Amino acid sequence: MTAQETREPRGMFFEDFEVGMTLTTPARTVTSTDIVNFACLTGDFNEVHCNYEYAKTTPFGEVIAHGPLVYGIAGGLQYASGINDGTLLALLGIDKWRLKTAVKHGDTIHMTQTVLSKRGTSTPGRGVVTLKREIKNQRGELVQEMETTLLYRCRNGG
Repeated sequence: MTAQETREPRGMFFEDFEVGMTLTTPARTVTSTDIVNFACLTGDFNEVHCNYEYAKTTPFGEVIAHGPLVYGIAGGLQYASGINDGTLLALLGIDKWRLKTAVKHGDTIHMTQTVLSKRGTSTPGRGVVTLKREIKNQRGELVQEMETTLLYRCRNGG
């Protein structure tokens, strides 16, 4: 028996989600190191992310975080909140993903999620939840929004 099998999941099961429910994650500051590490990991060294002198000439005035980096950090914040711990099975889709404003180093982001819908599946023990995600900075500005569809365990039979 593995450690995962012996402990009770702290995450939310399919049955715990209610349409209209809003969940909020903790917050995290995006650093210059995050931006550089993401560029190294992905190979995306676009000047708007990595060239301080070039970035001064853009409307942002400084380097900005990669859009997928912000999405990834938000996913980590969701995990940190405990929502997915031991109950999430898969990310099924991302729809209507919009990048509304830039995230700069030093910005602190958090995510709110509202349950749009939920439905069972043909496979016992699993359910699909669709969430409207809004990622905001420390000023309350919307930086990204999307709808994500996730597959969760059911409390019984999962």
